[in-house]
Amino acid sequence: MAKKKKVTKKKVTKKKATKKKVAKKKVTKKKVAKKKATKKKVAKKKATKKKVAKKKATKKKVAKKKSSKKKALPINLKKQLHDSILELIRVTSTVIPNDVQKVILEALEREKKGTTAEYAMKIIEANIKLAKNKSQPMCQDTGTILFFVEHPAGFHQNDFKKVVNKAVVEATKKGYLRQNSVDTLTGANNTMNLGPGHPSFHFHEHGKKSIDVKLMLKGGGCENVGAQYSLPHVPLDAGRDLDGVRKVILEAIVKAQGKGCGPGVLGITIGGDRGAGYVDSKEQLLRKLDDHSPIKELADLEKDIVETANKLGIGPMGFGGKTTLLGCKIGVLNRLPASYFVSISYMCWAFRRQGINLGPKNEIKKWLY
Repeated sequence: MAKKKKVTKKKVTKKKATKKKVAKKKVTKKKVAKKKATKKKVAKKKATKKKVAKKKATKKKVAKKKSSKKKALPINLKKQLHDSILELIRVTSTVIPNDVQKVILEALEREKKGTTAEYAMKIIEANIKLAKNKSQPMCQDTGTILFFVEHPAGFHQNDFKKVVNKAVVEATKKGYLRQNSVDTLTGANNTMNLGPGHPSFHFHEHGKKSIDVKLMLKGGGCENVGAQYSLPHVPLDAGRDLDGVRKVILEAIVKAQGKGCGPGVLGITIGGDRGAGYVDSKEQLLRKLDDHSPIKELADLEKDIVETANKLGIGPMGFGGKTTLLGCKIGVLNRLPASYFVSISYMCWAFRRQGINLGPKNEIKKWLY
């Protein structure tokens, strides 16, 4: 009987142990299930974070697209830019800049009374007044249209060109510009001053937020008497120094005579290659006539060229007299050891260059000359 009870107790103990194991397994399963649930929550959180990150990235892309769209000129800003450029063209074509007017009047006073030179200068003075009063071109050749634009980073050059081209067409229709752009191969002139290289654009990025637009109208007569020399120039015994530079500049003035519609202004660049030299020589003409080079040797040469030229007796329109040049502006570029170019751009008395500083709405904030 005692033995039977012991066996029963053992069975009970075994059952309890089995139950404990089962309970332990259940606890373990619960823990595993809990871990899985936790992992699922973590995975869900990660997925949610990824979705949020993706949404943010999408929002950024949309914002970027919107900001890109904002950079393009709205219609009202395009219209204002068009009107500002049209006014720039009108003023450039019809009104001589103050610094040029001052020098022309000084030249008139300098010429001897009753001479052909004085008569020529009086005609020039009358021409300037009529053009301004009637808002008509001061010369029937309204010239090559040259735009020089200084702009901040992010400026859209192509958008600007499109607006300017429309303003050029309208200026031509209004008579501020002559229909002046000829197809070189066919001779056709039917594009209202638009075509390859016309207008000519020169863009320069600067560190300011503002936009400066300068315009030069350069006639064919003065363009034809421009010159470029490669030193040494044996016929003049002109070496690779400033004395040699002086010799070739004076020869270019003598050769031009009155064919460039004098009295003229010279823009000169020493150095560079052939192309860069010519471009920079035109940019020298954007300087005011009452300034001088910051390089002393060049400032001295500028003054010497004007004084010497006005003693040559060529005079206004080549009629003789005391005024052959109104000014001379000289710049310098680095060059190759094998090359030494002197590029000379001649501008006629109808020195048509003007500039504007554009405000935030593309309005004319300030005139530059």
